[in-house]
Amino acid sequence: MSILDPRELGQYIPLHYHYNMLNDIPRMQGFRAALDYAVHPGAKVLELGGGTGVLSFFAAQKASKVWCVERNPELAATARATLALNADGDKVEVVEADAFTYLPPEPVDVVVCEMIHVAMLREQQIPVLSSFKERYLAAFGPPLPKFVPEACIQAIQPVQQSFDFEGYYAPTILFQDPTSQQHRTVELAPPTAYQVLAYEEALPPICCWTGRLALSQAGTLNALRFITKNILAVVAAEGRTIDWFSQYLIVPLAMPIDVAAGSWVEVSFSYHPGAPFAELTSSLSVTGWVRRPGNCTQRPSQDLSVATS
Repeated sequence: MSILDPRELGQYIPLHYHYNMLNDIPRMQGFRAALDYAVHPGAKVLELGGGTGVLSFFAAQKASKVWCVERNPELAATARATLALNADGDKVEVVEADAFTYLPPEPVDVVVCEMIHVAMLREQQIPVLSSFKERYLAAFGPPLPKFVPEACIQAIQPVQQSFDFEGYYAPTILFQDPTSQQHRTVELAPPTAYQVLAYEEALPPICCWTGRLALSQAGTLNALRFITKNILAVVAAEGRTIDWFSQYLIVPLAMPIDVAAGSWVEVSFSYHPGAPFAELTSSLSVTGWVRRPGNCTQRPSQDLSVATS
């Protein structure tokens, strides 16, 4: 891939975006807690896609050595300068290299990789880790290091979404803060998980699902919400996980439909991890069904092809 390839967003996020990520309190607190748990004293750690170096800094509080891999020269320089201002920053070696090809000079105990976008679109989390595991095992043999995050859960949810912006109607893809109340969104059913990924296991080349969503509330179905819950660490001894949610993704449908509680819709989609949003929207098919009064039979109502504008 060339440096201009839009699929490489995970390695070419602009510097100002990384500054915003430093101000994302749930993300920062989640990774700090997960790395404090996952990194034992004296451990060797590799971070793929280091950005400003903050996650490598968290790891360095316990690790004896951290390799922070960052392909973007501006970010690599920023990470070096910023780490030098912080305690234990000298434990971190910033390596300007491609995460798709880099291997550490020796085996490591923990690998940190946060090239994550909602639905695993755009950024290269899954392709990078798939490549890394294959090359690492060929170079060093098993076992694989521990991964942070350890896993993720992908879900979809049918919603009624307002696309009115001060009188301007714009049914377009939207992002939502998972920690904020969404007054413009009506949830028509609970989220349904469509994919569970554990990074230590073989990772899929395709994210796809076909299934039915039962609607628990009446309303106008005009969008699907995609949810990605990142399991940063599993604290087995305490029966809990350390989690961080990516921003929610609202995908509008081209043909809204009035739905009743007890009806359901059939959803189908397929896309490659790291693909642009258009690959999801072009594959997405939503078909509404309703129950006949007095019995349990169903009939198709209409196709709800996704809006691609």
